[in-house]
Amino acid sequence: MKTDLTKSESKKHYDNVPGTIHLVDLEGNLDVKKNNDDRNIILLPQPSSNPNDPLRWTQTKKIKQFALLWFWAFLLAVAVNFSGPLWEIWSVDFNVSFFQLNVTSALCFLFLGVGCLVLQPTALKLGRRFVYLLCTIIVLVSCVVGAQASNIVSLDINNILGGFAAAPVDSLVEISSTDVFFQHERASALAWLILALYAGSFLGPVACGYITQSMGWQWCFYFQVIIFGVLFIVLLFFMEDTTFRRDYNEETLEENILDQIKSRETVEVGSKEKEHHILANTKEVSSHSLSDDDASVDYSIPVRTYWQRMKIFELEYNDERSWLTIFYRPFFLVSFPAIIWGGILYGAQMMYLSLLSTSQSIIFSGAPYYFSANKVGLTNISCCVGSIIGMLYGGPFVDWLTIRLARRNNGVLEPEFRLYAMVVPTIVNAAGLLAYGLGASYGAHWAVPAIIGQGLLGVAMSSSGAICLSYAVDSYQKVASEGLVLMLFLRNCIGMGFTFGFQPWLDHNGLKVLTWLLFMLSIVINGSFIFMIKYGKTFRRWTKSSYEKYSDPYYGELFRKKT
Repeated sequence: MKTDLTKSESKKHYDNVPGTIHLVDLEGNLDVKKNNDDRNIILLPQPSSNPNDPLRWTQTKKIKQFALLWFWAFLLAVAVNFSGPLWEIWSVDFNVSFFQLNVTSALCFLFLGVGCLVLQPTALKLGRRFVYLLCTIIVLVSCVVGAQASNIVSLDINNILGGFAAAPVDSLVEISSTDVFFQHERASALAWLILALYAGSFLGPVACGYITQSMGWQWCFYFQVIIFGVLFIVLLFFMEDTTFRRDYNEETLEENILDQIKSRETVEVGSKEKEHHILANTKEVSSHSLSDDDASVDYSIPVRTYWQRMKIFELEYNDERSWLTIFYRPFFLVSFPAIIWGGILYGAQMMYLSLLSTSQSIIFSGAPYYFSANKVGLTNISCCVGSIIGMLYGGPFVDWLTIRLARRNNGVLEPEFRLYAMVVPTIVNAAGLLAYGLGASYGAHWAVPAIIGQGLLGVAMSSSGAICLSYAVDSYQKVASEGLVLMLFLRNCIGMGFTFGFQPWLDHNGLKVLTWLLFMLSIVINGSFIFMIKYGKTFRRWTKSSYEKYSDPYYGELFRKKT
């Protein structure tokens, strides 16, 4: 009997390392909260008993709030990336070089990184809603400055303010999505938000080209002033805060699940009493599906009224730690390979995005294409279409693939399952760079760089960003906020460095050599997913003790009161 139990247990055993969790209840008999369909997916994290928990929102409400967040992120992406078709005009009007215009874009990337560091702890202390409203006002001011620009300094100020205001698009919106969506939905939510970033980056220049052609470039800013003014009013009355203080312990949940599995295996070999004993000790993970979970809701906690939900500051469910602690905690994670790898991979996508935004006007305004401003902007349509395809691949498809692989792995999810999908973005990204750079360099038909090249780059950037972000968050769930901030800080540093050095690099090597160098970089950086598939779990095992230490929210608190 003991031998049979050992064999059964060894079949379902897995290493207890960060990120390795039970995602699917294969036999459908675990006493945990699961989704409402018949797939028996375990809800991670488990919803609390508080009726105000955003995880308990109806799916309709989740989608409505997410749509507001998506539209906000889309418009902020437009605000900082629309100006590509204007560079040729600005270089004449302001008597500046393309290098000086590259510097203004580099400043935008710099303050995107600074904004991540400053606004993330502010949002955790004062609420997500407050930061979204504040940034809407800041970007509105930046557009007023841009509309009145008469020299390069005005453009610098516009990019500094705009970059700082758009920083939440890089980190906070991702955290807001994990506030309301479960782990098995995470890649889809992140993919949609990354689509907002790229769709805004690609469609903004399209609108900019047409507005400039018919009304003058100043109206590109004036229209944004009007739009952000209306958006501020909409957010003020309709966007709810997703801030919630959650006592989520993934290790305890896993231990309870394992206890239940072992107890049922014991029953199979005749030890019924042990099952009852263990299940009695794991009743806190009770309830079955979320729709049947009414019994676990604590109705002694009052449900918030509309005006309570619309408060500017969230001080009831906010983070209790000091702002300073939240500010510097992301840098503790520099020893976590999944976080650093994700930041570098995502940073590479910013190199390609910067390549498109800073080179379009140079390539398509001159020989052999001689495109007008509106036609330069139209070349971004293919990027946007590619981003939509990439979103569907990097989001819903990767979620489906991850669940499928978890089922084949006895219901256990390894974060590296998401990385198998990186093979497509790696190939597509390299092909897109060659079609864009070499196509333009050899004077190929405009469709080669504009449609094939930019379209393939759109697919690769959108999908790979969603994959690396969801992989990092899955690996270290309890420090997801800090991990995202560090990743996005690295991403923006890489984007800033590339944008600052792009023009000298292009002038020195030429477009052909630059393209081949970027091609090789893309193969090395994107292709490193193979290395992470092989060694990612080993890295997570090595960082287990550090993860347990940093998971204590008060670790590193310098001014914590002693009790």
